[in-house]
Amino acid sequence: MNASLDNSRGNTTVNVLLGVVVIVMLFLLPKFVESTYALHIMILIFINIVMGSSWNILGGYTGQYSVGHSAYFGMGAYTTMMLMQFRQIPPWYGLWAGMLAALVIALIIGSICFRLRGPYFVLASIAVAEIFRVSALNLKDVTNGAEGILITEIPPLTIGGTVITDFASKVPFYYTGLVFVLLIILATWLVQHSKLGYFFQAIREDQDAAHSLGINLTIYKNAALGISAIFTSLAGSLYALYVGFIDPSTVLSLELSVSIVLICIIGGIGTIFGPVIGALVLVPLSEALRSNLIGESLISSGLVKAESTLGHFLTENLSHAHVLIYGVLVVVVILFMPDGVLGFFKALAAKKRKEAA
Repeated sequence: MNASLDNSRGNTTVNVLLGVVVIVMLFLLPKFVESTYALHIMILIFINIVMGSSWNILGGYTGQYSVGHSAYFGMGAYTTMMLMQFRQIPPWYGLWAGMLAALVIALIIGSICFRLRGPYFVLASIAVAEIFRVSALNLKDVTNGAEGILITEIPPLTIGGTVITDFASKVPFYYTGLVFVLLIILATWLVQHSKLGYFFQAIREDQDAAHSLGINLTIYKNAALGISAIFTSLAGSLYALYVGFIDPSTVLSLELSVSIVLICIIGGIGTIFGPVIGALVLVPLSEALRSNLIGESLISSGLVKAESTLGHFLTENLSHAHVLIYGVLVVVVILFMPDGVLGFFKALAAKKRKEAA
């Protein structure tokens, strides 16, 4: 037993040291990487990690599978952009306003939708997101409707008259995204190792049994939704500021909500680093499809002839077939990796240790 305890402590120490090394390397990365495209990919990965981890608190730990998280993403994006564009309020204040707005909306939605369970709750979450999308589309005086909101520059961040950063490059967005990732991972760890997290997981496993033990389902479901909505709005605000343009079809779409869920399904639902793995898989894949890198690589390597039917499909259609590719990927994960990529490799490592013993 002592040997097992020592091994556990040793593994924990190694994991902590490894985590510190990774964090230090990530903070130093912009100093050694000059490629703006590489920083662009990293920023998108950070945003997707925050989105997936935020959903994971509600869906992974509490078992409430929302497919309407684009509502909170869009709430953060629109609040920050509207305050900056129409009221000249700096975005670092808009971030807080977006978080507050998302929290209030989440509590209102939760008080209504958490009366439902299972597929009915999923449908209700989709309906809520669609209500926000249609509202943003039609309230032209408030949101600019389908034209969206475009910003050309972000005011510099100043503290005491000293300019901290001017957001003139991708580096400030990189560090902002990295800090947000560390915050949501810390929040997830605290949830998983606290009484609150135990209540969430009890609700996930059996709501009726949890209620019989004195756990207030409404309060704790809303707590999970509130935490999830706050961090999702942060991701929306960062995305809006980074891209510089938002409209209902990009920040309030059903496709975005589905993508958020896919991050967790592929990486591993109900784990701290599952959404990290999911984002590391989906973002490069999405960029490769968008730029048709996969098709061009297969043709240039000689594996597929450009004049063939497959070559023509890869050249003309693959960049528009991301939904099909995502669907195939989800089917593969569900069939062969039901616990996600992270769960698959954990099980594989455990099997190897057992065989070695």
